[in-house]
Amino acid sequence: MRWLTALFVLAVLLGLAIELWLGARQAAAVARHRERVPGPFAASISPAEHGKAADYTLARLRLGRFGSLIDAALTLALTVGGGIAALDALWRHGRLTEPWLGLAVIASVALLVQLIHLPLSVWRTFGLEARFGFNRTTPALFLADLGRGLALAVALGAPVLTAILLLMERAVRWWWVWAWGLWLAVMLLMTWAWPAFIAPLFNRFVPLPDLALRERLEALLDRCGFTSRGVFVVDSSRRSTHGNAYFTGIGRHKRIVFFDTLLEQLAHPEVEAVLAHELGHFRLRHVRQRLLLSVALAFAGLALLGWLSREPGFYAALGVPVPSTHAALLLFAFAAPAFTFFVTPLASLWSRRHEFEADDFASRHASAAELASALVKLHRDNASTLTPDALYAAFYYSHPPPLVRITRLRAPAAPQAS
Repeated sequence: MRWLTALFVLAVLLGLAIELWLGARQAAAVARHRERVPGPFAASISPAEHGKAADYTLARLRLGRFGSLIDAALTLALTVGGGIAALDALWRHGRLTEPWLGLAVIASVALLVQLIHLPLSVWRTFGLEARFGFNRTTPALFLADLGRGLALAVALGAPVLTAILLLMERAVRWWWVWAWGLWLAVMLLMTWAWPAFIAPLFNRFVPLPDLALRERLEALLDRCGFTSRGVFVVDSSRRSTHGNAYFTGIGRHKRIVFFDTLLEQLAHPEVEAVLAHELGHFRLRHVRQRLLLSVALAFAGLALLGWLSREPGFYAALGVPVPSTHAALLLFAFAAPAFTFFVTPLASLWSRRHEFEADDFASRHASAAELASALVKLHRDNASTLTPDALYAAFYYSHPPPLVRITRLRAPAAPQAS
């Protein structure tokens, strides 16, 4: 499988080249339109706010370009460059047996990657986000989040990883089927446990205190035939001024969560329209479709890993001379993204189609005009660019470009609530 070495390096470098090229196109488009607010937004967004969004986008692109270079270099250094092999050889001197050897090597690689990315995370939070007035995270909170994240990774990730390593060692040929079942069980458990037990470790969730808004949203839920465990507000303003809303949980344990910053930005009819859009994703089975796709992709990915893990050439081609279960997991974790990067435009196209369908649902059950108004405010307050490069948006954007989306919502033919 020596051909895999060349193919892998080519995929990494070609993916990097595409990222940098698309980023340059995006930067040029944003800079070119910096001084002129698009017509549909002129009444709601000032030239100063539009300029801030352009500058913020350009700053994020510069940081992202640096991050892409680091990711590509790190991927090649740890694989064909021999980094994983060196860490593996180092830990073998300790005469550890599986699964402890595998845990030690994987933990070392994960820690190394996190340490290399830490300066970027610090700069993003306390440099870029602070410069544009979005950051509210204190150094103490940043360190506390790091500590809690590490503790969760150890408490939740270590047992699952240990189980997978044992399955790979003892279930032999069909270990990946059992691993897929374990992954599925853990995913469902985490989906249930996250809103009730894990998310509260990082943020405070309280029932929506605005009674008038709560009644309005509950009426919308009734109209849409949607049941949940309640509408909650999360104190996201502790970390950032960015606004958002999301669903979490499964079955009857679903929760609707609004960022407190979003509720500060939007009027009641706009909040209702945003919620109607999110409800559309559930009622139109978008969430179920994505869940089923992730289950199928996990099955296919583990099946591929099951085959590759039995091929000595797989390890040698990616820089590891001594085959092992933990090396198979690590190499696959670094190699798979290099190849799946090229299907990003298809995933983005599918997601944008879902967003249009959810907009139509919201227009039938709330108001297209209020949803458009809410989106304008969110783009303004989050400093999102209104003038993306068309090719960059087609490749990366999971949501339709703002001008396309809002023009569509404001069109006379847009369906309205009765």
